[in-house]
Order: sequence, then C-alpha cells, then structure tokens
Amino acid sequence: MGAQSSKDSRKSVNFDEKRAHASAAAEIQEAYFTANRTSSSSQLYLAETLECLGLDDDQIRDRYAPVTTESLTKYSKDFWKEPKNKLALNAVVGHDPSQVLVNRSQAVRENHIFNVKIDPEGSATNQRSSGRCWLFAGTNVLRLAVIERYQLKDDFELSQSYLYFYDKLEKSNWFLENMIDLADKEIDDRVVQYLLSDPVSDGGQWDMFVNLVEKYGVVPKSVFPETYSSSNSGRLNKLVVVKLREFASQIRKALDDGVSTSTVRVLKEQMMEEIYRILVICLGEPPSTFDWEANDKNNKFIGVRNLTPLKFFKEHVKYPIAKTLSLINDPRNPYEKLYTVSRLGNIVGGGPIRYVNTQAETLKKLAINVLKSGRPVWFGCDVGQSSSSAIGAMDTKIFDYELAFNVTFGLTKKQRLLYGESLMTHAMVFTGVHLDENGTPIRWRVENSWGENSGDHGYWIMSDAWFSEFVYQIVLNKDDVPRKLSDLLNTDPTVLPAYDPMGSLASPH
Repeated sequence: MGAQSSKDSRKSVNFDEKRAHASAAAEIQEAYFTANRTSSSSQLYLAETLECLGLDDDQIRDRYAPVTTESLTKYSKDFWKEPKNKLALNAVVGHDPSQVLVNRSQAVRENHIFNVKIDPEGSATNQRSSGRCWLFAGTNVLRLAVIERYQLKDDFELSQSYLYFYDKLEKSNWFLENMIDLADKEIDDRVVQYLLSDPVSDGGQWDMFVNLVEKYGVVPKSVFPETYSSSNSGRLNKLVVVKLREFASQIRKALDDGVSTSTVRVLKEQMMEEIYRILVICLGEPPSTFDWEANDKNNKFIGVRNLTPLKFFKEHVKYPIAKTLSLINDPRNPYEKLYTVSRLGNIVGGGPIRYVNTQAETLKKLAINVLKSGRPVWFGCDVGQSSSSAIGAMDTKIFDYELAFNVTFGLTKKQRLLYGESLMTHAMVFTGVHLDENGTPIRWRVENSWGENSGDHGYWIMSDAWFSEFVYQIVLNKDDVPRKLSDLLNTDPTVLPAYDPMGSLASPH
C-alpha cells in the first residue's frame, strides 16, 4: 500500500520542495540520529515536526514514498563529497569486502594460546560439500573417549556416513508420516509447504544425533568410509527429495479418495524400500557386524572381532549419551523454560527434540566448567556472522564495515532472531578457552569440520563477544547442569512452530 501512486481524486496541494527538504533534513533527521534521545522520543519528535511543517500524509507520500530523481541526486552528491567514500570504492569494488576490510589490529590478536584446553583433541575432520556438521561435531565428541581409552592416533574417526545413511532413511519415514498426519490440511498450508520445501535436509539437532546412536550405534570410519555422495550430497538429496514429494502427492490423493490410514502405511513400506535402494547405491549398505582393527600411537595392534554397531558403542565408546541435554540462549522467549519445535525430528518413536532456555552467561559458565574437566562441548551457532575462514576466526570486530561504509549494524540478538537475520546454521565443538586473571573468558577454541587448511590446522578462534551474540546452544551432561535447569526436562515444553529459528540447524532455511 505504501508504494501506491496518487489518485486523481486526491485533494490538490502545493508542495514546497525546498521548505520540506530543508526542514526535514535539518530537523527531522537530526531528531532520529541524536544519540541522547530514545527511539520512542525520536518518533514523537518526528511527528511533532511534521505537524509544525504543515505537511499532511498525502504530501509526505508523494515526496518520500518513491525513490525520486531528487533523492538520487542528493544521495550521489552526499556520497562524492566524502573523500573516504572514493577510497572505499576503489578498494572494495573489485574484491570480496570481507577480504579487504579485515580489521588487522583485531586479527593479530587471534592467537591460538589457551590456558584451558582438553587433551586429546583429535585431528580436524572435513564434512566437505555436505551439511553434516552436526554429525561431525557429534562423532568428534564421541571419538575422544575411544582415542583416550585405546591410545589411538589423533586422526581416528567414527563413521559419519554410517549415521548419515540411517538419518536419511529415518528422515524420509518421518516426512512421510508427517504427510499422512497433515493430509487433511490444504496443500498451501504454511507447515505443509515448509516440510515440502526440504523433506530430508543434511542438517540435524543433538537429540536427533542421540536418537540415531541409541538405535543404530556407531562404527569406525575404516569400517564404513566416505563415498562421493556422502561428501557431495547435493545430487543424492535431489533424488530422494523428488521421490518423497511424489510419494507425498500419492499419500494425499489416496487418503482423499477414502483409502484408510492403515492401508496407506502399508503402501508406505514400498515407498521406503525405494528410498533404501537409492541410499545403498549412493552410500553403500551399512554393516550389521564387523571386525575392528587399528594401530595405537605406539603401533601396537588392536583387534576386536564380531562386533555390532551397538555393541561397539556400548562397550568401546561408552559415552553417556542418554544423560545429555541441550541448553539454548533464545532471548525472544522466557528463560528457565523448556521448549521444543513442532514437527522436528528424525526417528518415529525416538526421543523428542528439547531445549532448556537460559542466559548466555550461564552457557559460558557451564561450558568452562566442563572444559576444565577435560571434556569437549558440542554447540550450535550462526557461523556466517562476522567470521573469517581465511583467518579461522569468529569475532564481532573482525571486519571493519563501519569504517568502509559509514554504517553501523545495531540489531540485538533478540531482534536478529525475530527479523530473520540470524539462526542456528552450524554445529562445532569447544575444546578450549582462554581466561583472564578473574576467570572471565576472552576467547574460545573451536574444533570445526571444514578440514585442516584454516585456523590452527582446522581449529578456529571465537571471541567471547561473538559467543554472546551468535552461540545459541550447548550440550552438556545433566550432572554438569544445575538441578533447577535439568529438572525442567520433567515439565511440559512450549511448542515453537516448525519454521522457528531454534529448529534451523536441522534445515537450511
């Protein structure tokens, strides 16, 4: 409506361009950007100034709703009268701004010295061209118990593609069950369309990782190695998604034609067999039994026979995965409450995805305690914000955009979530932290899953300010969490909508 053109029937008015422009620029604009005024008082001052100028809504709309020639002339004049803009233009126009605008004084402070650091850490892993960060972060946590127990070399890994296979299979079934459940909704229903937009994303959440491990166990990477499609998942995802959308249409039609839900579920078995076939051809068939052979750091042979994936997890990994919980920092919603996300999951009959919401400082304090005990911390964040892969750093001051563009970015963490500017996009692992003499965190050591060519052989630095703004979730053992928080798992959760940012790590949206 705001861009509508004027109607001929509107009352004729005489618009004094000079008067309006001079007064608005000198008085109204000043009111908006005066630092000692609050936002509400600035808006009140603007309304009062417009009233004093005698300009009605029609006059303001005619002049200021469209981008006019006069506006463009003013923008250009203001740009070229500032010499710094010319320098910024010449420096940035032919390059990636993030390469040109690195804040050197901040970058040189990004040193990999930490007075709290776990040992062992393990070598950095590489998810390559896939969205499996949460699986890599999860297996990176689990593998440390095996490395330490058997004194293995740092490059030991658990198979991410093994869990990836079953996650894809289970998510396909989860999606089809959702389509059965939502068949009475219109096809353009927001939730239906959201689920159809990406039925089996590579992404996932910690509780989904728990579901997979508890049902299928884990295997060493040597037993079920990477394939082209696990490392480059785009084509595989396309094939599976096309079939799932086709199946969704068949399910909706069958139920609409009066076929019973029980009959549709029987038919779904045939659908799932097709998905299984695609996955096996692209990823290989996961083993039901295997032998594990390895050499430790001293080249001593290790051999274990007749293992199953669940037996390997229970007897050789021995990680207390069932005793973990997720803490989040979501300033949109009340703290000290339990939350879940509607329709988010991967295994029908598996555990729900649950988060306990608390303050960022609580997340930091608890994570520090765990790192001091020599254990890693899985976490979820918005990695694309103020991060440099060239440096291997996440720092709110790493780029000097204000100097180059003469603009500031002032959204709060809450506002970024509300207005679609931020959400969880990546999972990694904390393996260290540097504290000052008062025990306050300065920087965090982060195990990424983007290979060894950035940061300190694949390990990144995160400033504490970046943690405050862009870390949304950490996973801890329940014993490491205050009772008042862990007891919230026994309460009924507030259900967030399927498209909420707290579910975004399981989806690329």
